[in-house]
Amino acid sequence: MEGMVTHGGIGLGTGLGATIRAWRERLSPSAMGLPSGRARRATGLRREELAERAGVSVDYVVRLEQGRSTAPSAQVVASLARALQLTAVEREHLYRMAGLVPPNGEPIPDHLPPGVHRVLNRLGDVAVAVFAADWQLIWWNPAWAALLGDPSTRPPERRNFARERFPVGSDDGVRDMRIASWPVLVTDGDASDLAIVSDLRRASGRFPHDVRLAELIRQLTAGNATFARLWASGTVAAHREDRKTVVHPEVGPVDVDCDVLTDGDSDLKIVILTAVPGSSDEAKLRRTMAGDGSRAPTR
Repeated sequence: MEGMVTHGGIGLGTGLGATIRAWRERLSPSAMGLPSGRARRATGLRREELAERAGVSVDYVVRLEQGRSTAPSAQVVASLARALQLTAVEREHLYRMAGLVPPNGEPIPDHLPPGVHRVLNRLGDVAVAVFAADWQLIWWNPAWAALLGDPSTRPPERRNFARERFPVGSDDGVRDMRIASWPVLVTDGDASDLAIVSDLRRASGRFPHDVRLAELIRQLTAGNATFARLWASGTVAAHREDRKTVVHPEVGPVDVDCDVLTDGDSDLKIVILTAVPGSSDEAKLRRTMAGDGSRAPTR
């Protein structure tokens, strides 16, 4: 059977169909204004009753529960969620089981959870920064400021990595958009550009109503030909790793690995820069640590 595992001889439904059936059977007919006399053989709602409330055919409900239909549309999922009286968490789970991104009316989070903040502070001399889902810089530690320069010298609205990579406007504006205070070179610029654009498209699906993200995409599409071309490709992905060379004014070029971790549903991006252990680049990193610049999150 679809999505079934056994435990102690009892079948446990874990797939889309089994979960929909479990939610249907837990509903109280009386609470839904339906008769609940002894003549009812079904536990909870009947399939016919769920189908009527969701605006779909009985046959479709049967096929869903039996695992013969596994990819309902977003419209059908929304109707089922209402008919099944799902909580917000259950509704999100239903979307994900159907292979869909749950609709999100909330703005992009800029808040760094206290637990994450404590973990990052324990990383010591590792250069770390945190970006929101739209690549807006919201936090960095002293090691990051020492390696790349203190981002606080630029106003918050200009601390956006996507704006830096895809500048719009005059040369003066381009310089103002740089998060780093000195040049940072990437090993494969084309691949890195595509990864950033793809990541923004993914964010637009996660936060379709975020005004700041929509305005960012509008400006970059209208003002940067490279971004517009890559955006038109429709690729959806997440930026995970890269190789960079930081041209530091005091210690010279420093080769670092750039790894990007994502913090759950908030899509916060934790960017970590490290050098190969025991290398000359690691020694240079240590020499940059005279700077500081840890900042609290800003919107």
